[in-house]
Amino acid sequence: MAVKKGREKEYKVPFYMLFSFADATDVFLMTLGSIGALGHGATIPVMTVLFGKMIQSFGGAQDPEDVLHRVSEVAIQYVYLAVGAGISSFLQVTCWIATGERQVARIRSLYLKAILKQEIAFFDKETTTGEVVERVSGDTVIIHDAMGERVGKFIQIMTASTGCIIVAFIKGWLLSLIMMSMIPLGMICGGLVSVFVSKMASKAQKAYSEAAVVVEQAIGSIKTVASFTGENRSVKEYDIALIKAYKSSIYEGIATGLGLGMVTFLMFCGYSLGVWFGGHLILNEDKGYTGAKVINVIFSVLMGCLYPSREEQIFRGFSLSIKQGTTTALIGESGSGKSTVISLIERFYDPQAGDVLIDGVKINELQLRWLRSKIGLVSQEPILFASSIRDNVAYGKDNATIEEIQLATDSANASRFIDNMPQGVY
Repeated sequence: MAVKKGREKEYKVPFYMLFSFADATDVFLMTLGSIGALGHGATIPVMTVLFGKMIQSFGGAQDPEDVLHRVSEVAIQYVYLAVGAGISSFLQVTCWIATGERQVARIRSLYLKAILKQEIAFFDKETTTGEVVERVSGDTVIIHDAMGERVGKFIQIMTASTGCIIVAFIKGWLLSLIMMSMIPLGMICGGLVSVFVSKMASKAQKAYSEAAVVVEQAIGSIKTVASFTGENRSVKEYDIALIKAYKSSIYEGIATGLGLGMVTFLMFCGYSLGVWFGGHLILNEDKGYTGAKVINVIFSVLMGCLYPSREEQIFRGFSLSIKQGTTTALIGESGSGKSTVISLIERFYDPQAGDVLIDGVKINELQLRWLRSKIGLVSQEPILFASSIRDNVAYGKDNATIEEIQLATDSANASRFIDNMPQGVY
């Protein structure tokens, strides 16, 4: 028997497919959270308008009482804006975090269920125990980030950016066009940094996955490791994997810092450009620009823009017939295929040629759950779950009675030592 290893393919799904596991409650939470994010984002362009009105209140009033009256009106509007921003931000963050946690918990459960239903060959060539555990604990965190609070944050930022640009062009289209020249530089800088950070984060994640596999293999085979005094070797392999992750994280931090520095540099360059060109527009009175309008445009534009497989063949021409009610022993050197025979009977693998028959019926025509429920297997290295003897014995049959469990222990000649234990099968 041989298992062929196919070419590895990278599967991608659209972003909206992440929400395939949402139920009615999640839809409600996402809708409410989106409304909150829209409202939260809209407060930014409104704030720039109020800021411009405040500047105009100080410069356009004729007497102190008029100044106080205008500033008071703006202050009251700021209070209304603060209330709206507080409520909308609460809905945005609370609802998106809640629905993100709900959906990720559902994804974790379904992922484990799907993994446990895979053919045994999948575990030989596609994954390891450490990788599965790392995926459940690590990848789902990334999924949570992608479908939780960050979605609300994205909606908020897009609303704020779009609203600010609209306000800027309404207040002064010419100055807005001039300042928008800074956007391509910011997009190029941000894009390059994002690509580099993404690659470094992927390398770090892969390194941590390799480190988890080293730990899982070392602890799972601790007797073998200790018998060959391989503790230092395991630690060294683990350190090598951690060093890879460390270096990737350092590069990621450098790139992030460089990107933030460039964004800050471009932001202040934008301020300088807006102030310089706005001053010329104010002096050119026929353009209709005032100090308040220039400040309004500058803030609106800048706030809108920031942001291993078994390949060898085991059997060839192998044939074996076992009569009903008989006992058969398979003997041979290690690697001769004794365990593979059991794996074929359990249908962990399907043969490339030939058939496995039970009472003349091909086992691939039998229901897999029924087939394995009729087989009792005690392997060379049995695995016991952290539970009672009763639970371990009854693991292979749902709703097993105590009589059936007792019969199984009697058949395995295990009743004597079980009865001598303090709690017996319990």
